[in-house]
Amino acid sequence: VDECATDSHQCNPTQICINTEGGYTCSCTDGYWLLEGQCLDIDECRYGYCQQLCANVPGSYSCTCNPGFTLNEDGRSCQDVNECTTENPCVQTCVNTYGSFICRCDPGYELEDDGVHCSDMDECSFSEFLCQHECVNQPGTYFCSCPAGYILLDDNRSCQDINECEHRNHTCILQQTCYNLQGGFKCIDPIRCEEPYLRISDNRCMCPAENPGCRDQPFTILYRDMDVVSGRSVPADIFQMQATTRYPGAYYIFQIKSGNEGREFYMRQTGPISATLVMTRPIKGPRDVQLDLEMITVNTVINFRGSSVIRLRIYPLTLPLNSTKGQEKRRNQRENESEKDVTPFLLNVSWGVSPESRPRLYYYKPHHFEGHAS
Repeated sequence: VDECATDSHQCNPTQICINTEGGYTCSCTDGYWLLEGQCLDIDECRYGYCQQLCANVPGSYSCTCNPGFTLNEDGRSCQDVNECTTENPCVQTCVNTYGSFICRCDPGYELEDDGVHCSDMDECSFSEFLCQHECVNQPGTYFCSCPAGYILLDDNRSCQDINECEHRNHTCILQQTCYNLQGGFKCIDPIRCEEPYLRISDNRCMCPAENPGCRDQPFTILYRDMDVVSGRSVPADIFQMQATTRYPGAYYIFQIKSGNEGREFYMRQTGPISATLVMTRPIKGPRDVQLDLEMITVNTVINFRGSSVIRLRIYPLTLPLNSTKGQEKRRNQRENESEKDVTPFLLNVSWGVSPESRPRLYYYKPHHFEGHAS
């Protein structure tokens, strides 16, 4: 008798009746297991059937995957989704990762808070020392610019003065001398030697000793030019004078003979034969300053006193460079170059006594003298 077919079994509705020889058995459907006559659901998720997420349901289970993955055909394992090829959510560069993706920005851009969009990075705001003069921001990059009269160096951040005089890119006429300035140039007229002086070179006037009008005058007037940064800290040593020859019985006095009406300078004697011009207050343009720096030679052995003058023309200079650090660097470079540019010149002295009081002229030797910017 097939109890299962005649419905004469005692299996409950959740069980399956299986006919056997001389009887029947009650079993459970897939997903259930028999316990004390009852079919209980098997929690397949406890056995790790799914690679990632498992959801148990009565008599069965289902596998799902985390975001960024898709379920394979076996219904259990998961495969990474390459979002960069399927949807490319990034504005610039998409990099696929296991189960996700990240967006990256091109150089010069930074990722916004949404992790997708890129915005321009203002490199100029990071540091005031990025460029020596001016930093110009552009989408994805930046560049440094220099003011008129300067060129950008190969490091693409530093500015170098253009020597218009050396490159003959100036407007000075033939008779004038071109003097290079930081960011520009100046045309200097030829010197004029007033009576009783005679011009003996492009930058020197001499008062002949045999001329009676030269008795109380400096024997030579030498013209020198220099520029001084208007914002230079004070006090500052800006010009050095030194006699290169010292004779027995002679001593030297250095003084500012004229041009210091504003008391912006003074002479500090630094040794028996040397002195330094000190700037005590900043000078500002557009005015130029002309100082007569006098070296007086006194020789008590031969009862001699004479002098010579450096006519120093100072041009106040305002650097157009914005960077304070850059200004200081270029200023130091300028001063170092000036210190190396020592131009010796012959400084003769005038007579200390009149021909009427002596039957003959005193014998004297010329004195060597140096002057250069500090």
